[in-house]
Amino acid sequence: MQITDLKPTIVWDYFHQITQIPRPSKKEERILAYLVQFAQDHKLEYKQDAVGNLLIKKPATPGYESCPSVVLQSHVDMVCEKNGDVNHNFDTDPIRTIVDGEWLHADGTTLGADNGIGCAAELAVLASNDIEHGPIECLFTVDEETGMTGAMGLKAGFFDSKILLNLDSEDEGELFIGCAGGMGTMADFTYTIQAAPKDYAYLKVQVSGLKGGHSGGDIHIGLGNANKLLARFLYEIEIEMPWVLAEIHGGNLHNAIPREAGAVIGVPADQKERARIILNELNAAVQDELAAVDANVRFDMETAEAPTECIDCKTKSNLVRALMACHHGVIGMSHAIEGLVETSTNLASVKMKPGNHILVETSQRSSTNSLVREISKEVAAVFSLAGAKTSFRDPYPGWKPNPDSLILKVAADTYRELFGREAAVKAIHAGLECGLILEEYPGLDMVSFGPTLRDVHSPVEKIEIKTVQMWWDHLLLLLKRIPR
Repeated sequence: MQITDLKPTIVWDYFHQITQIPRPSKKEERILAYLVQFAQDHKLEYKQDAVGNLLIKKPATPGYESCPSVVLQSHVDMVCEKNGDVNHNFDTDPIRTIVDGEWLHADGTTLGADNGIGCAAELAVLASNDIEHGPIECLFTVDEETGMTGAMGLKAGFFDSKILLNLDSEDEGELFIGCAGGMGTMADFTYTIQAAPKDYAYLKVQVSGLKGGHSGGDIHIGLGNANKLLARFLYEIEIEMPWVLAEIHGGNLHNAIPREAGAVIGVPADQKERARIILNELNAAVQDELAAVDANVRFDMETAEAPTECIDCKTKSNLVRALMACHHGVIGMSHAIEGLVETSTNLASVKMKPGNHILVETSQRSSTNSLVREISKEVAAVFSLAGAKTSFRDPYPGWKPNPDSLILKVAADTYRELFGREAAVKAIHAGLECGLILEEYPGLDMVSFGPTLRDVHSPVEKIEIKTVQMWWDHLLLLLKRIPR
């Protein structure tokens, strides 16, 4: 079975078209051109703002002209992650999709259902001539995944609706009315180069096999963090023997829990076997610790070619100790909503940069804006003590829940009518663009909902096929029942 054989056909057809268009964050030119061409082909009014966000309008169907206008909103960019053994260029290659029983996933890469499926549903609404709805505005935002700069750049007056349906949630049967805010904290270590000892044994150490995942939606699961696991090994080496660090790397994106990390180290030749024993012992311990959530984790070590240079010992020690001390995971749970993570932090990436720099990137989230800043300061303090220069990424606000929302009531009523059960009303620890949009449009009544996605921001991202039909049916009935 192919993706185009799935139901509802119109939604999956558009999603398939979207998967064929490269659309990394900040490189959305081709998907935006596709959307403009779509609007022109369907003779629909459209406009684009200064940061690239695109709005396409569709008039009400006969009999629904008096309904309030509704804006449907999704983001066009996708997280670009792949397994190390997969040959794929996200700048040029289409996503290869695989129907696997009840799920659809990609071939060793992220699928881009976050949020391509939302875009597909918007296009299906715009293209359909057999559904009933009031005036529709479809908002396609850019660069959600690497900073929400599209939503940040959105200005009042770009759209007219007072009701917004965000299509960027990941659990069918759940209606979201709140989300976390967040910011990023970066640490920049500047090192000097020293000659690599010639009488040392050099080893390449790799952490792999982890699932990775969304640094908001998956942070409570307790998945392994490759950077933290590598730091555990390097810290054991640090406190037990002389050693040098020639290379280090781990993770990629600020909003993804890192799946892989590695380093090239040198140890005295007579300590080589002791280093291997330390790694084997840690490998066994970590496999036991993560057996229930990340069972495929592994540490590997192999002999490496001797480098000519390495990182100065002071910076090396400071870096390893800071990575060891930097917290990763849940900081605290919400006191207002049972089961909701309130505050968390993600040790996202460690990258060597030109000019003798090592950049460590972290991200913090909280449904309480003051706690976003507080945990960011705590992370910065750890790296400042280690001699790094710290900086912050612009924060984005959370979305405070409104349990009295009228569109929430209609969404809950229509879900009950369709499926004979109650939808769960929740807030989400992940960041949604709703908080930023609400700052420019403070009178908006909003709800977020979507089909079921799992393992987003990782190469095993997948979407549950049957939930797309359920979500589509709910969206159509909700558009029909928008309160007049």
